[in-house]
Amino acid sequence: MNRVLSAFYVGLFLLFSSCDKSTLKPDLITMQVADHYQDCTGVGPMKCLLVKIDGAANWTYHYFGIEGFNYEEGFEYKLTVKREKIDNPPADGSSIRYILVKVIEKIKT
Repeated sequence: MNRVLSAFYVGLFLLFSSCDKSTLKPDLITMQVADHYQDCTGVGPMKCLLVKIDGAANWTYHYFGIEGFNYEEGFEYKLTVKREKIDNPPADGSSIRYILVKVIEKIKT
């Protein structure tokens, strides 16, 4: 019985220690932010930022804010942003937090 129990615990340990923990680490991204808000629909009608992440070709909606970033319409931005996972996010919220690290460019359009 002890051998079976020991084998079970060793297997359990190996299972959990082999899990990919890289998804929990914050990472830095470069984000380009358009000079205007765009109408979009999240929980309801709202205004979203238009962003390109890490040089993507197409603009995408950014529904949630960027902590520490004070957006002004009429300017296009290039930012360094830290992206990190939120444990137990609210049902109507994002599972990712975006935190401003640096404003690389701010260009009047």
